[in-house]
Amino acid sequence: MHIVRYALHNQIYYGIVEDDRYIARLEGGVLDGLRRSGVRDPREAARILTPLPMPRVFGLGYNYRAHSQEVGKKVPELPILFMKPSTAVIGPEEAIVYPPWGENIHFEGELTVIIGKQARNVAESEALDYVLGYTCGNDLSDRVLQRRESEFGCLLVGKGYDTFAPLGPVIATGLDPSGLRIQTRVNGVVRQDGDTADLLFSVPYLIAYLSRHMTLLPGDMIMTGTPAGVGPVQVGDSIEVEIDGIGILRNHVVAAGFRN
Repeated sequence: MHIVRYALHNQIYYGIVEDDRYIARLEGGVLDGLRRSGVRDPREAARILTPLPMPRVFGLGYNYRAHSQEVGKKVPELPILFMKPSTAVIGPEEAIVYPPWGENIHFEGELTVIIGKQARNVAESEALDYVLGYTCGNDLSDRVLQRRESEFGCLLVGKGYDTFAPLGPVIATGLDPSGLRIQTRVNGVVRQDGDTADLLFSVPYLIAYLSRHMTLLPGDMIMTGTPAGVGPVQVGDSIEVEIDGIGILRNHVVAAGFRN
């Protein structure tokens, strides 16, 4: 099932994608249950938004061995976590703003997990019961600032600019997160081609690990790390993250001060 959050006639709704033509509108929010309202909206008239507004976003560093190798890092012994501000989140087709002081901004295509119910001290064997669904993510990173922060054991601003967490286009339910192909293309050229089977720390492990130390809330997002092949983007680039069973998250890069 594909669930979308969308704007139509100056209102925001959730709905289930029925086909290329229609979205079955839901009553209330996606975290309130999947109750159909009986209204079907034309898909071409709807503007697809980020799956949830203002989520908490957890990020993973070095969760693919090949990516650790390409950036010269040793394979971590525990999940390397950081957080991206909710203000970094944008939806499909929205613009990524290239900061005026940016020198080396990188894309990172990632499978993103959406938590569906509160989780605390969850067993790894039961972790997927707490998942609402999955979406595509792009963990944009300012490598220069990221490295300067990392020298002092922190990581926030280099990952946290406004627009540096594109998410979407749908919430895909019923997927097995352990073997999904993930590709990232820049201007149509494949730059990343990986598989979530190569995750160092699996989705169930990550949920169990996080919930052991803190309470996960409905609507939380976990970006699970990026495969090898990351690289720079420039103003004017189009970036696509495609994951099996989910679809394509597409965003373009604009200069600061440009309006969508």
